[in-house]
Amino acid sequence: MSYLIRYWAVILFTLSIIAISSAFIAEYVFNLSPCKMCLYQRYPYYFIIGVFILFYLIRKISNIWLYILTELAIFYGLFYSIWHVGIEKKLILGPSNCSAFIKKTNSIEGLKEQILNKTIVNCNDITWSILGLSAATINTILLFLFLLFNTIFIIKVFYEKEKNN
Repeated sequence: MSYLIRYWAVILFTLSIIAISSAFIAEYVFNLSPCKMCLYQRYPYYFIIGVFILFYLIRKISNIWLYILTELAIFYGLFYSIWHVGIEKKLILGPSNCSAFIKKTNSIEGLKEQILNKTIVNCNDITWSILGLSAATINTILLFLFLLFNTIFIIKVFYEKEKNN
């Protein structure tokens, strides 16, 4: 456990890169179009990666604010991933416009081509799963683990700071 706490920043950063890379590989290598909820679930990883790089560049990697901001990003991600799992299980309704997005274009022909060639992805469709777990379910589990260890890290850092004062 102390190993996880000691290297938590590196582990969190690395797992975030793996998570977002996996999403890109699924989308661009295996042509699995993400739904709108899948795209929302990527934002915490972008944020965590960006914040860690920013804090690293300004040499404040041990700053408690880094982990508090990460905690907020994790809560955001958990909100959307739990919602998405609920939609997949048909327990909760999804947004009315939950389908794949269309990229901006300057021509009508380009727009027409996108519309004709774009598959609509509903949020309640599971496009792939591993061992019966959908991508949204795996993301929810990963984010719960992030939340657990990040909270432990924040409490440990805060406790040690108070103990030293």
